[in-house]
Amino acid sequence: MSFRVRVAVVVGLFLAGLVLGSVGPFERRVADETALAAGGAAVATGRWTTMPSTTTTLAPTTTTTTPSPRNLYAGTLGPALTPGVADVPVRVYVPNSGAGTVSVIDPATFTVIDKFPVGKVPHHVTPSWDLSRLYVNNTEGNSITVVDPRSGTPLETFPVTDPYNLYFTPDGTKAIVVAERFQRLDFYDPTSWQLLASVPIPWAGVDHGDFTADGRWFLASTEFSGQLVKIDTQAMAVAAHVTLGGLPIDVRVAPDGSVAYVTNQGRHGVSVVDPESMTEIGFLATGKGAHGLTVSRDSRSLYVSNRLDGSITVIDLASRAVSATWKVGGSPDMMQVTADGSQLWVSNRYQGSVSVIDTASGAVLHTIATGTGAHGLSLFPQPGNHSIGHNGVYR
Repeated sequence: MSFRVRVAVVVGLFLAGLVLGSVGPFERRVADETALAAGGAAVATGRWTTMPSTTTTLAPTTTTTTPSPRNLYAGTLGPALTPGVADVPVRVYVPNSGAGTVSVIDPATFTVIDKFPVGKVPHHVTPSWDLSRLYVNNTEGNSITVVDPRSGTPLETFPVTDPYNLYFTPDGTKAIVVAERFQRLDFYDPTSWQLLASVPIPWAGVDHGDFTADGRWFLASTEFSGQLVKIDTQAMAVAAHVTLGGLPIDVRVAPDGSVAYVTNQGRHGVSVVDPESMTEIGFLATGKGAHGLTVSRDSRSLYVSNRLDGSITVIDLASRAVSATWKVGGSPDMMQVTADGSQLWVSNRYQGSVSVIDTASGAVLHTIATGTGAHGLSLFPQPGNHSIGHNGVYR
């Protein structure tokens, strides 16, 4: 089935579901993303209304930057774990957005060893800043489910409005709940979970982000508006923005902090952004539906999941150039790297499965069925001093 036919089928099912009143939040989001990534007209589902972008694609930069002694990911080089989590069993937690469950995989045997229900439409499993807990973000359930990583079982569920995604300031003093459908970032005390402030984002689709090297600024994408927004984490206010166009998704700051990489599912590549001036200084074409990002264990490469292309692109961070693209099939979404860096674990959003990829060759080693809408999986524990959120980003 061609890509255009697949788009027509997805959107057709979506529209039919509207008539029948049976479309859920997961199906609505799939229809929106697929149609918009294909360059379709505005889609209005009651969550977002967005017009297609006309942004001009920039040529890739091949300029080699001067190496910096700073490496934000120095504490994640591995394979050693911090003492606090050295005795925690290694597991892969997979939120199944369409099924309302979390699958637990033993990476030693590549088998699902448990599955438990959580709230409605879980999108990401986020390690706490101090690595003591895992948080399942139940966006439509307006709740967070707390998981004990030592036992691998849920402990409690508490109310939080629309936690599509969750981040922690690098100093651990604030939790940031990405309330996507309300177009805001909610800052909480991560111990008491008392609300500190709500920051309205005047563009639709805020969902992913990362922090600048000093932790002062949070860079957040607005998927359905084509913006990258800079938020002051001290004043808890919007400070600046840059128009990238398309459908910007994941954000990752370079090891030396000099630039931020932003995937774009509509432009099918990765923007290189100067976080100080908030300007796009380059663009790297990767593959259709560029979506997720994760840094290699040696912090020399950046993996990009191309969800509509069924591929993974490898970017060399020193040259800011594409070094390889692996055809892996499926619909690769969010990713995690094993402690030794030898494997890349990737959720397949539309196949309800997880793929395990050899980082030396790009070969698919295993495919493991999980559940409908497999999304922001977390491989835990991993090397790192603390978690800054999402599905496991460490510094």
